[in-house]
Amino acid sequence: MPSSIQWGLLLLAGLCCLVPGFLAEDSHGDAAQETDASGNEHDHLSCHRIAPHLSNFALRLYQEVAQKSNTTNIFFSPVGIATAFAMLSLGTKADTHTQILEGLDFNLTEKAEADVHRGFHNLLETLNRPDNQLQLTTGNGLFINNSMKLVDKFMEDAKKLYHSEAFSVNFKDTESAKEQINKYVEKGTQGKIVDLVKELNEDAVLALVNYIFFKGKWQKPFDAEHTTEGDFHVDEATTVKVPMMKRLGMFEIQHCDTLSSWVLLMDYVGNATAFFIMPDEGKMQHMERVMNKQILSKFLENRHTRSANLQFPKFTISGTYDLKEVLSDMGITKVFGSEADLSGITEDAPLKLSKAVHRAVLTIDEKGTEAAGATVLEAIPMSIPPEVSFNKPFVIIIYDHVTHSPLFMGKVVNPTLK
Repeated sequence: MPSSIQWGLLLLAGLCCLVPGFLAEDSHGDAAQETDASGNEHDHLSCHRIAPHLSNFALRLYQEVAQKSNTTNIFFSPVGIATAFAMLSLGTKADTHTQILEGLDFNLTEKAEADVHRGFHNLLETLNRPDNQLQLTTGNGLFINNSMKLVDKFMEDAKKLYHSEAFSVNFKDTESAKEQINKYVEKGTQGKIVDLVKELNEDAVLALVNYIFFKGKWQKPFDAEHTTEGDFHVDEATTVKVPMMKRLGMFEIQHCDTLSSWVLLMDYVGNATAFFIMPDEGKMQHMERVMNKQILSKFLENRHTRSANLQFPKFTISGTYDLKEVLSDMGITKVFGSEADLSGITEDAPLKLSKAVHRAVLTIDEKGTEAAGATVLEAIPMSIPPEVSFNKPFVIIIYDHVTHSPLFMGKVVNPTLK
């Protein structure tokens, strides 16, 4: 095939969070005491070693998206996006290769590339463990044009390290190929993400698809009978009506002067915690500028419980991103252009990444995502508890304790916008 023709590669990081990790300190000391399900201590440590990089990537990506608009909801999975691009890097070379890994916050002069992929391998194995009470699953799919042959090493590494499945498709039949990819994502996200691919170029010859599905229940659920309609203040000029969940009880909630924000931690049954950070009036940009993993990790290290009368909105939001636009601003550019070197994927013809799409969905309700009967009785101090209402824009961070990794991150600006 003529080398002047450059075929397109499509990368889809599709994911779904149905309800509610990211802050990760490089905790080698604590991690040394832990072992994974197989008892292999070294493997267990490997996902912890990439966790600080995933945290930095999450914050940088959030800031890039937030700078582009302060009026729209934000929601994405740093783990989902990073996994997809780390898998893609297996087939890249030269500057294309370096840019991807550095864009994901990995400096190969400080960390061996094999350790990076080993970390992702361990991360995926840990998240997909059948005993995970969070009901969390991830998946990677390679959709290959039926006329194309992949480099054996790329196929082997993608399967071995990233548990990737391979599917043969006819990209010339764009409607059929689109349907096949969309069905894969819809099945993997249990029907929560449909029609991820809206259009497909017939020049595409390869699609990389990543999804992550998360389903969790609150350790301390709300009572649906107490949910009533309330005001949510989008900005000074806009107020919308939303269902507000209410509970008087013991919460891990405190006001942080450094962030000028209320910070609420809510645990799931299992090994995940949701952070909700609501800035004081006019302090959203200050909080976004100051927020870093060191500050946030302190909330995990020093957890304080106090009584509070909490009001929290019930909502569904989503985020859809053209990663070419977002990641180009973070230094990942060559893979999208005519200078891309993806010769480690196929030697049939030059490739470039023609499209990279990411979609995430979040639903928060009283129980989590399942109608589970649960009653929580708590002793409340006699002093009058503060009333804290999350009735204006706030940031969400969902952290997995086992892997120390950022599962999801976002911002609720208007909970009535899907």
